[in-house]
Amino acid sequence: MQLLAENERHLMAYVMTFVYHASDADDILQETKLALWRSFAQFELGTNFGAWARRATFNRILDFQRRKGRESNWLVFSDSAMQAMAVQFESESEGMDERIDRLEDCIAKLPREHRRIVALRYNEAFSIDQVAEHVKRSVGATYRVLSRIRLALHDCAMASIGDSDVHSEPTQ
Repeated sequence: MQLLAENERHLMAYVMTFVYHASDADDILQETKLALWRSFAQFELGTNFGAWARRATFNRILDFQRRKGRESNWLVFSDSAMQAMAVQFESESEGMDERIDRLEDCIAKLPREHRRIVALRYNEAFSIDQVAEHVKRSVGATYRVLSRIRLALHDCAMASIGDSDVHSEPTQ
Protein backbone atom coordinates (compact mmCIF):
# COMPACT_ATOMS: atom_id res chain seq x y z
CA MET A 1 0.00 0.00 0.00
CA GLN A 2 2.82 2.39 0.88
CA LEU A 3 4.63 1.77 -2.41
CA LEU A 4 1.42 2.37 -4.34
CA ALA A 5 0.66 5.56 -2.40
CA GLU A 6 4.16 6.86 -3.11
CA ASN A 7 3.76 6.21 -6.84
CA GLU A 8 0.08 7.04 -7.41
CA ARG A 9 0.58 10.60 -8.75
CA HIS A 10 3.30 9.43 -11.09
CA LEU A 11 1.07 6.61 -12.36
CA MET A 12 -1.78 9.06 -12.99
CA ALA A 13 0.58 11.33 -14.95
CA TYR A 14 1.69 8.27 -16.90
CA VAL A 15 -1.90 7.31 -17.76
CA MET A 16 -2.73 10.90 -18.75
CA THR A 17 0.12 10.72 -21.28
CA PHE A 18 -1.96 8.21 -23.24
CA VAL A 19 -5.58 9.04 -22.34
CA TYR A 20 -7.33 12.37 -22.86
CA HIS A 21 -10.29 12.15 -20.49
CA ALA A 22 -9.67 12.22 -16.74
CA SER A 23 -12.56 9.82 -16.12
CA ASP A 24 -10.98 7.25 -18.46
CA ALA A 25 -7.63 7.75 -16.71
CA ASP A 26 -9.30 7.21 -13.32
CA ASP A 27 -10.87 3.97 -14.58
CA ILE A 28 -7.53 2.71 -15.93
CA LEU A 29 -5.78 3.61 -12.70
CA GLN A 30 -8.41 1.73 -10.66
CA GLU A 31 -8.05 -1.33 -12.90
CA THR A 32 -4.29 -1.11 -12.49
CA LYS A 33 -4.50 -0.91 -8.71
CA LEU A 34 -6.60 -4.07 -8.66
CA ALA A 35 -4.15 -5.84 -10.96
CA LEU A 36 -1.20 -4.72 -8.85
CA TRP A 37 -2.91 -5.89 -5.68
CA ARG A 38 -3.64 -9.31 -7.19
CA SER A 39 -0.11 -9.78 -8.50
CA PHE A 40 1.87 -8.15 -5.69
CA ALA A 41 3.39 -11.52 -4.76
CA GLN A 42 5.24 -11.35 -8.10
CA PHE A 43 6.89 -8.04 -7.17
CA GLU A 44 10.43 -8.48 -5.95
CA LEU A 45 11.07 -6.26 -2.93
CA GLY A 46 14.07 -4.03 -3.43
CA THR A 47 13.45 -3.60 -7.14
CA ASN A 48 11.87 -0.55 -8.74
CA PHE A 49 8.17 -0.62 -7.80
CA GLY A 50 7.40 2.37 -10.04
CA ALA A 51 8.76 0.65 -13.14
CA TRP A 52 6.90 -2.56 -12.28
CA ALA A 53 3.66 -0.63 -11.72
CA ARG A 54 4.08 1.34 -14.97
CA ARG A 55 4.43 -1.94 -16.93
CA ALA A 56 1.14 -3.13 -15.43
CA THR A 57 -0.41 0.27 -16.13
CA PHE A 58 0.79 0.17 -19.73
CA ASN A 59 -0.98 -3.17 -20.22
CA ARG A 60 -4.24 -1.66 -18.91
CA ILE A 61 -3.79 1.32 -21.26
CA LEU A 62 -3.30 -1.00 -24.25
CA ASP A 63 -6.43 -2.94 -23.25
CA PHE A 64 -8.37 0.34 -22.99
CA GLN A 65 -7.13 1.52 -26.42
CA ARG A 66 -8.11 -1.78 -28.04
CA ARG A 67 -11.58 -1.71 -26.43
CA LYS A 68 -12.16 1.87 -27.57
CA GLY A 69 -10.95 1.02 -31.06
CA ARG A 70 -13.48 -1.81 -31.33
CA GLU A 71 -16.34 0.23 -29.82
CA SER A 72 -16.13 3.31 -32.03
CA ASN A 73 -14.16 5.21 -34.61
CA TRP A 74 -11.54 6.12 -32.04
CA LEU A 75 -8.02 6.79 -33.22
CA VAL A 76 -5.95 3.95 -31.82
CA PHE A 77 -2.16 3.92 -31.97
CA SER A 78 -0.27 0.77 -32.82
CA ASP A 79 1.37 -1.13 -29.98
CA SER A 80 4.80 -0.04 -31.24
CA ALA A 81 3.74 3.63 -31.23
CA MET A 82 2.39 3.23 -27.71
CA GLN A 83 5.64 1.58 -26.65
CA ALA A 84 7.62 4.50 -28.12
CA MET A 85 5.45 6.92 -26.14
CA ALA A 86 6.08 4.91 -22.97
CA VAL A 87 9.84 5.03 -23.53
CA GLN A 88 9.64 8.79 -24.09
CA PHE A 89 7.64 9.21 -20.87
CA GLU A 90 10.30 7.30 -18.93
CA SER A 91 13.07 9.49 -20.30
CA GLU A 92 11.20 12.70 -19.44
CA SER A 93 9.80 11.65 -16.06
CA GLU A 94 12.98 12.36 -14.12
CA GLY A 95 12.06 14.89 -11.44
CA MET A 96 8.33 14.75 -12.21
CA ASP A 97 7.29 14.57 -8.55
CA GLU A 98 9.27 17.74 -7.84
CA ARG A 99 7.63 19.53 -10.80
CA ILE A 100 4.17 18.40 -9.65
CA ASP A 101 4.87 19.63 -6.12
CA ARG A 102 6.07 22.96 -7.49
CA LEU A 103 2.93 23.32 -9.64
CA GLU A 104 0.67 22.45 -6.68
CA ASP A 105 2.44 25.11 -4.58
CA CYS A 106 1.88 27.64 -7.35
CA ILE A 107 -1.80 26.70 -7.70
CA ALA A 108 -2.22 27.15 -3.94
CA LYS A 109 -0.95 30.74 -4.30
CA LEU A 110 -3.65 31.62 -6.85
CA PRO A 111 -6.73 33.59 -5.78
CA ARG A 112 -9.62 31.32 -4.77
CA GLU A 113 -11.65 32.05 -7.93
CA HIS A 114 -8.66 31.19 -10.14
CA ARG A 115 -8.10 27.93 -8.23
CA ARG A 116 -11.76 27.10 -8.83
CA ILE A 117 -11.39 27.74 -12.58
CA VAL A 118 -8.28 25.54 -12.74
CA ALA A 119 -10.07 22.77 -10.82
CA LEU A 120 -13.10 22.90 -13.10
CA ARG A 121 -11.04 22.87 -16.27
CA TYR A 122 -8.37 20.34 -15.36
CA ASN A 123 -9.58 18.27 -12.41
CA GLU A 124 -13.17 18.01 -13.56
CA ALA A 125 -12.27 18.12 -17.30
CA PHE A 126 -14.99 20.69 -18.00
CA SER A 127 -15.07 22.28 -21.43
CA ILE A 128 -14.41 26.02 -21.64
CA ASP A 129 -18.14 26.54 -22.19
CA GLN A 130 -18.95 24.61 -19.00
CA VAL A 131 -16.34 26.49 -16.99
CA ALA A 132 -17.70 29.80 -18.27
CA GLU A 133 -21.22 28.79 -17.26
CA HIS A 134 -20.11 27.75 -13.75
CA VAL A 135 -18.13 30.92 -13.07
CA LYS A 136 -20.69 33.16 -14.79
CA ARG A 137 -18.30 34.62 -17.37
CA SER A 138 -18.43 34.76 -21.11
CA VAL A 139 -16.54 32.10 -23.04
CA GLY A 140 -14.10 34.75 -24.30
CA ALA A 141 -13.47 36.07 -20.79
CA THR A 142 -12.92 32.50 -19.57
CA TYR A 143 -10.34 31.87 -22.29
CA ARG A 144 -8.56 35.10 -21.33
CA VAL A 145 -8.53 34.37 -17.60
CA LEU A 146 -7.28 30.82 -18.21
CA SER A 147 -4.52 32.22 -20.37
CA ARG A 148 -3.51 34.63 -17.59
CA ILE A 149 -3.67 31.82 -15.01
CA ARG A 150 -1.46 29.57 -17.13
CA LEU A 151 1.05 32.40 -17.55
CA ALA A 152 1.04 33.08 -13.79
CA LEU A 153 1.56 29.36 -13.07
CA HIS A 154 4.40 29.20 -15.57
CA ASP A 155 6.07 32.27 -14.09
CA CYS A 156 5.63 30.92 -10.56
CA ALA A 157 7.04 27.51 -11.46
CA MET A 158 10.01 29.04 -13.27
CA ALA A 159 10.68 31.35 -10.32
CA SER A 160 10.60 28.29 -8.05
CA ILE A 161 13.23 26.64 -10.23
CA GLY A 162 15.36 29.75 -9.93
CA ASP A 163 14.86 29.79 -6.16
CA SER A 164 15.94 26.16 -5.83
CA ASP A 165 19.01 26.83 -7.99
CA VAL A 166 19.93 29.78 -5.78
CA HIS A 167 19.44 27.75 -2.59
CA SER A 168 21.49 24.85 -3.90
CA GLU A 169 24.56 26.95 -4.65
CA PRO A 170 27.32 26.73 -2.06
CA THR A 171 27.96 29.88 -0.07
CA GLN A 172 31.43 31.28 0.37
